Amino acid sequence: MRLVTYLVREAFTNIRINRTTTLIAMATTAFTLACFGVFLLLYLNLRGVVSSLQEDIQVIVYLNDGLSPQNVSDLQQRLNTEQGIASLTYVSKEQALADFRAQFPSELHLLQGLGENPLPASFVMTLGPQFRSSESVKRWAERVKGVPGVAQVQYSREWIENLATVIGYIELAAIAVGAILSAASVTIIASVIRLTVYARRDEIEIMQLIGATGAFIKIPYLLEGAVLGALGGALSLALLKGGFELFKLQLGAPGRLLGIDSGFSFFPGHISLLMVVAGLLLGFTGSFVSLLEFGRAKS
Repeated sequence: MRLVTYLVREAFTNIRINRTTTLIAMATTAFTLACFGVFLLLYLNLRGVVSSLQEDIQVIVYLNDGLSPQNVSDLQQRLNTEQGIASLTYVSKEQALADFRAQFPSELHLLQGLGENPLPASFVMTLGPQFRSSESVKRWAERVKGVPGVAQVQYSREWIENLATVIGYIELAAIAVGAILSAASVTIIASVIRLTVYARRDEIEIMQLIGATGAFIKIPYLLEGAVLGALGGALSLALLKGGFELFKLQLGAPGRLLGIDSGFSFFPGHISLLMVVAGLLLGFTGSFVSLLEFGRAKS
């Protein structure tokens, strides 16, 4: 226990002595994880919003004109046998016209000259979770188009595919930015530890002469790097939380009115913990790299 106390005390002594370089290392780690955290926060929230919106995606199956009530009933039964149908509602030509008049009262002139009622009857349906990806919806729509009596199947295919593409780009950007900035953070922390080791090289040589093992000498520096990284990770969380709350505040009343602000949430506890652990690992890696280089230089 006395040994552990000594090693931890040495690590914090190094941090206290090298305040300027310590702050630089912490700030670099915090900046690295904050940049990565912005992409991760955007990615997680966008996935949540997309998942929520996909539950409301409607597929409209337009029917051929001239179908008898029996034909419509048979077609409804046929569609009900399709797997993955969450709900199905029949909209007659009359109901479609009434809905158009109610929703677009200023656009009624568009129907003039098109006959008494040019709008087709349709089935409005929502699909189950297994049919909410762009590819699965596309396959389902192609199959339903071949059913007798179906004139057209309309759904937001491009919208779904565009959202999926955006999420994919955000994921790639997060990985690229995280990798580049992590390398920079490791390099800077390694430089900080290297400076500390160099400043205490005479003390290290004396410890080696009196029989101190390599592990005994290195552990305080590894702990120093890990502590710097963990503090940087905690600082990045504080920055992200402050920025996130400021963003929600900027949304203000319009965001609450549209329900946008309720769709955004900060990192859950386990991801916040992983951010701190990531900082710790970056710091430990930087120290490890620095000590390896110091060992080679000594030899």
